[in-house]
Amino acid sequence: MARIRKASETRGFAVTRVLTHWGDIVGQDIAQIARPVEVSYGRGGMGATLTVLTTGAQAPMLEMQKEKLRDRVNGVYGYNAIARIRITQTAPTGFAEGQAQFSPAPKAKKTPDPETVAEVRKSTAVVADEGLRAALEALGKNVITKHKHQRG
Repeated sequence: MARIRKASETRGFAVTRVLTHWGDIVGQDIAQIARPVEVSYGRGGMGATLTVLTTGAQAPMLEMQKEKLRDRVNGVYGYNAIARIRITQTAPTGFAEGQAQFSPAPKAKKTPDPETVAEVRKSTAVVADEGLRAALEALGKNVITKHKHQRG
């Protein structure tokens, strides 16, 4: 990894960002079925090749999205750092080690603080229908919790 980082940084391309922010760059739909395994540079230095690992069943779907994938990765860097995308169904280390497992990490559940719960209940107290009030409370808790989380 250190050798890749050193070589890529001399070209102004931080490979580690592609690895660490993969889901944010390509979207969760693609991140669930594929992951980046290598960025390699040609002899001429005119654009890199991004190798993406996926399962056999997902390879045709990913193949159809190569241009979208390349545009998203290049959009992060603001220039055409990636010229080509190569899709593989085995890791570069070999068949035994290349068993692709694509299960995203579970998202941390944010529980609203008691102050937020009280604020939401006060706001929805005037709603007569119980089902509607419960739905509005759940929505309010989610919105306020997310808003506070983004600020803090």
